[in-house]
Amino acid sequence: MPDHTDRAPRDDRPEESRRAHLGGIFDEDAELYDRARPGYPPELYDDLAELAGARPGSRVLEVGCGTGQATVPLAGRGCRITAVEAGARMAAVARRNLAGAASVEVVTARFESWPLPQEPFDAVVSATAFHWIDPAVRVAKAADALRPGGALAVVRTQHVRGGTEEFFAEVQHCYERFDPRTPPGLTPPAAADVDGSDHAREVARSGRFGPTAFRRYEQDLTYTTSDYLEVLRTYSGHRDLPEAARNGLLGCIADLIEGRYDGRVTKRYLNELGVSHRR
Repeated sequence: MPDHTDRAPRDDRPEESRRAHLGGIFDEDAELYDRARPGYPPELYDDLAELAGARPGSRVLEVGCGTGQATVPLAGRGCRITAVEAGARMAAVARRNLAGAASVEVVTARFESWPLPQEPFDAVVSATAFHWIDPAVRVAKAADALRPGGALAVVRTQHVRGGTEEFFAEVQHCYERFDPRTPPGLTPPAAADVDGSDHAREVARSGRFGPTAFRRYEQDLTYTTSDYLEVLRTYSGHRDLPEAARNGLLGCIADLIEGRYDGRVTKRYLNELGVSHRR
């Protein structure tokens, strides 16, 4: 029986058989990822400071920093950061984005095999990346990296109902036409129907952490047709499609936005922060 009771499917639960493959796709075009992927709302960083102790001078290990979407704001708040990123191109862009931050080191390595330093960290932070780490390793190694009382802070991101709702209902026809893996009739869930308790259960099973506290943030971002297609090109599932299918899908989506939505659509994101303290 599945170990979850989610009321809505999540964007961040890759099939285990495809996790390693899909997780490496982002590195194919790090510049596009850096340009197109949105950051996180300021109040999330306020909560990272309050709940996880990510404050000026704290030692933070970031797992899967990408091109620095969360690293740059954390560095700006005075954290001393070691950021581990498996993708060499992604790590190179992150170093460029953090060139003025003397208290940040970007390491190119897979977190699973990276040797932990002797000095423990105050917080382990992973923003929209923890689900790409081997589930047999990620929680236990995060605990090993932390001092007693240190915090594991995981940010997960989900596309939810809102914004230009009619577009996201109509665009389903494009996905059903060009991506055979698309479930029929799929629509974004309401934010209230997205269950994050699977993460809390995973952390609890390790026996290394106390209860997980959650905070949620919703934000609406409006895109032009070209900007929205750029975001889609950063998603692993879209990049993994055969070229003809991917081009057909993106063309279908572009025609829909231009023809029925005056070249602009608004997408609603749910960012969920889960913070657990090491026993």
